[in-house]
Amino acid sequence: MTISISPNPVELGQKAGKIGAKLIRKAIQNQGFANIILATGTSQFETLRQLLAENKIDWSKVTVFHLDEYIGLPITHPASFRKYLLERFFNHVPNLKAFHLIDGENDPQKECDRLSTLIQNHPIDVAFVGIGENGHLAFNDPPADFETEKPYLVVELDHACRMQQLGEGWFPNLDAVPTQAISMSIRQIMKSKSIICSVPDLRKAQAVKDCLKGEISNLHPASILQSHPDCRIFLDESASSLLA
Repeated sequence: MTISISPNPVELGQKAGKIGAKLIRKAIQNQGFANIILATGTSQFETLRQLLAENKIDWSKVTVFHLDEYIGLPITHPASFRKYLLERFFNHVPNLKAFHLIDGENDPQKECDRLSTLIQNHPIDVAFVGIGENGHLAFNDPPADFETEKPYLVVELDHACRMQQLGEGWFPNLDAVPTQAISMSIRQIMKSKSIICSVPDLRKAQAVKDCLKGEISNLHPASILQSHPDCRIFLDESASSLLA
C-alpha cells in the first residue's frame, strides 16, 4: 500500500485519475481489454473528471462495474448512484465496451445473482474506491463481512453511513435515506489487480487514521486495503491530518 498526499481535492483527483488511466492503458496493451470498477460519492468527483480527460484510453475496450446502489431508490432520484455515473461518466463515454449498473429497483437477490455471474467472468484490472466516514468500503459498514465469497450482497446501512449521505446533501432528511443497499463484497473488491482509493475531506480524517494506521479489523472495513498487493491511497491534506 502506498499513500500520496496532495494539497487539495483537485490535485488529489488529478493524481489518482492519471495513475488509474495508466493502469487501464497497461491492461489494454497487455490483454486487449480492461475491466474496471468505479466508485461514486463526492469523494470521486475529481478522480472521475481526470479519467474523462485522459484522451489516450480506448474506452471501446473497457467494461465497467460499480460498487453499490440503494435498494428501492429510482434512477431519477438525486442520490441514485446509477444516475450519478450516467451523468458524470457514462454519458461522456459513448463508445464504452459495456457497463453493468446495479438496479436497486430489481429484486435484490436476483440482482445480486445477475451481477455476481457477470463479474466472475470479468476479472477486475483496476478498482476505483473510497473510504466512508465510518471506514466502510463500498457499503460494507462495520462490522463488515470479510469472509463471504459472494461478489454482491444485500447489506444494512448503519446510522453513521446514513448520516454521511444526509450530510453530503443527497437526501432532505434522515428518514429519506434507505436502510438497505446492494454492495460489492469486500473479498470481491480485494480480487482487483490494482486499487485506486481517493479520500479527500477533513470529515474522513479519523476513518483514514483508523483504516491505514490501525490493525486490520472488520470494525474498520477499509483497513483490509493494507493487505492488498497493489493499493494506492490518494489523500488531501485535510483527510491526512491525523496521520503521524
